[in-house]
Formats: sequence, structure tokens, C-alpha cells
Amino acid sequence: MTEQSSKQKQPVAIFFFTAALILFATGMLWGIMGALSYVFPGLLKSTFSFEKIRPLHVSSVVFWIILSAIGSVASFLQQHTGRKIYSPRLLRIQFFIFCITIILILCSYLMGKFGGREYWEFHPVFAIPIVIGWILFLINMLRSIRHFKKQPVYIWMWCTGIVFFLFTFLESYLWLFPYFRNNIVNDMTIQWKSYGSMVGSWNMLIYGSSIFLLDKISGSQRYSYSRIAFLLYFLGLFNLMFNWGHHIYTLPTHSFIKHIGYLVSMTELILLGRIIYLWKSSLSTAKKQYHLLAYRFLLAADIWILLTLILAIAMSVPAINVYTHGTHITVAHTMGATIGINSFLILAFITDIFKDQFPAVKPSLKFFNAGYWIANIALFIFWVSLVGAGILKAQWQMSEHQIPFGSMMQQLHPYFIVFFVSGILLTIGFLFIIFVLLRQQRNACKQTGEK
Repeated sequence: MTEQSSKQKQPVAIFFFTAALILFATGMLWGIMGALSYVFPGLLKSTFSFEKIRPLHVSSVVFWIILSAIGSVASFLQQHTGRKIYSPRLLRIQFFIFCITIILILCSYLMGKFGGREYWEFHPVFAIPIVIGWILFLINMLRSIRHFKKQPVYIWMWCTGIVFFLFTFLESYLWLFPYFRNNIVNDMTIQWKSYGSMVGSWNMLIYGSSIFLLDKISGSQRYSYSRIAFLLYFLGLFNLMFNWGHHIYTLPTHSFIKHIGYLVSMTELILLGRIIYLWKSSLSTAKKQYHLLAYRFLLAADIWILLTLILAIAMSVPAINVYTHGTHITVAHTMGATIGINSFLILAFITDIFKDQFPAVKPSLKFFNAGYWIANIALFIFWVSLVGAGILKAQWQMSEHQIPFGSMMQQLHPYFIVFFVSGILLTIGFLFIIFVLLRQQRNACKQTGEK
């Protein structure tokens, strides 16, 4: 059997993971270059200015999350139904649409061609294939599920995430119409509303997959059909639709929007209380399941959910938000959520799926363990340095007698050095893990080809 025919036997979802892991690696490297510009301002300005590096980093990481979320949902859905996905061809078409579009987007950044808004800084024309690919994903998902009667909570979370992502993605382009663009307050309100809900949408895909994986590890579906699971699902849906309000506290918009945003944000205290209440049982479960590589990532994500949730709740209090808005504390929150929660959960999914798809090929535990611990320790130092820098900048922002901006940035320089060094270590840790996973897939292809 040739290597080409062996590759055709691999599920399409595996190719989503391969592309996603490559994007994750490149996104981390762009992040290091971005941090370098803080430590040595103007060093790469002539070739790779921060204005160019930032969208390269952000888009790479966002598409890492999106592609891997698609692969996870497609893989776990087939395990849930016991059937192949409705149309592997549609999934394959979606994969090629996304890959070509992402390559063109990154190339346009490298050439200095922009035209979008924050997070989606590419030209709006590239949004069209993304929408088409997402509609194909929605069709594949609904036809594969067939019905919603007596479905577990993760099925509802996946469908909610897919539908709301499509809605919020389209909503984020309302600025193209003069009616919205010409009113700056309404424009910014819609922009932050769409982005906040969009993050909640892909979180639905990821958190739904994490519930499926936890059920799979425990060998019981009791939780995914339980009343508490659906109550938390509706709480998450409530947050998805209204939690964005704390982003616009500083905008002169309707006060009721801010009040709703604050009240919804405070419902996260329920999640925080539940995490603390179940912490003891989580530790006993961790001791039993720690030998599973996927569970180690779930455990790391659990810790980061706690830390990120505490910071998010604090930032949602208006009196605190006035200080933190526009500081590195916001960046710390984003990094904690994107890396500490989403990326660790996604790596848990990929590790589990690769274990099922390539049972004859064992990952290198030496590289895996080294990468796991380096990434976790470095991420905590990375996070603390951003919080520290954010506190100093917040004090400067609210000071009646401000020193010059350049002097303030000079005071933050030691934090930026720690941020940069820990970022390098964080990247090394994740590159170890990515190397292990990609080599596992490559070795499986070789073994299948030899047979």
C-alpha cells in the first residue's frame, strides 16, 4: 500500500488537527516576535512592525482554536452516534476552503494588506469563504445528528456554538454598512458585542467537547444528561448573549446595557463557587486518572479556569474595570483564557483522538512531560508578569499627576523582560507537545504505508 493511499484512510478531522497544530506553533512564534518589540522597541520596525506582527499572531491563534474545535466536534460526534459523519466530502471541502483562505489571509498580512477590524484585520472579502465553510459545517452537523430528542448536553452546546458563531461573525461585519459605521458609539458597541459573543460561541464547541471527553474517561454519561449540566448550559448561553456588556463600561451608551452586562458577569460567581465546592473531589479524580495524557491537560485547564474566572469577575466590577481597561491585565485575562483554558482543552482532545486513531504508535513521554511542565510553569510566570504590568499602568492611567508615557513604559520594562523570557519558555514547552503529536501522526502514516 502506498503512503498516499494510507493518508486517504485517515479521517478528515485529523487534517484539521494537523493544520491547527502548525498554526498554533506559528502563532506562538509570532507572539515571541511581538513580545520582542516590547523589550527592544523599534527593533524590527522596518520589516516586521508590531502593527503587522499582532494580526499575524492573533489570526494564527484564533484559527488554531477554530480548526481544532471543528476537528474535535467532528471526531467526537462520530463517536457519539456510532456512525460516520453525514458527508466526509463536505468536511473535506470545508477544510480546503479554510486552509486556502487562512494562507491568503496570512500572506496578505505579510504584504501589509489589511482592511478589517480588531481580531479580523484581514480584508472583508476573506470573510465570504469562511461563512461558506461554516455553513457546510452546520449542514454536516445537523444531518449527522438527525434529531434532538433525548440528546446529551454536549450536542446542544455544539449546535449552539455553530449557529451563534455564524450569527456573530456576520454581525461583526455590520460596520461595512454606513448606517452602523457612521455612529461611533453604536459601531463600537456592536463590535464588542459581536466579539464577546463570538468567543462564547467557540467556547461552546470546546466546553461541549470537554464534557464528552470527561464522560468518555469516566465511562458514564450520567452527567451529560443531568439537570445540573443543562442548567449550566443555559447559564453559559445566557453569558454568551449578554456577558459582553462589561467591555463597553467606558462607552457613553445606554446604561441598562451596562447593568445587564454587570449582572450577567456576576452569574459567573456560580461557576466559581461550583469549582471551589468540587475541588476536593477533582483532586481525588486526578490521582486516579493522571496516567492518561488527555486528563493531564484537562487538569491544567481546570486550574486555569479558576484563575481566569477570578480575574474575569474582578474585571467585570465597574469600579475595578475603570482601572484595568486598556491595561495588560486585559491581555493577561485573554492569555489565561486562550492558552490556559482553550489550548489545554484542545490538546486534551487531540491527545485522546490520536490515541484512538493511532493505537499502535505511542507518543514520546519524555518530550511530552517536559513540554507539559515547562508550558504550565512558564504560563503562570507569563500571566503574573502581565498582571503586574497592568497594575502599574492602571495606577498611571488614574493618577492626577501623570509622568510621561515613555517614562511609564520604562518602569514596565522589567515586567516586559519577564514576559518575554517566560514567553520563550512557554513556546518551547508547547513546541515539545506539538512535536510529539505530529510525530505520532507521521509514524502512524509510515506504519500504515509499510503494511
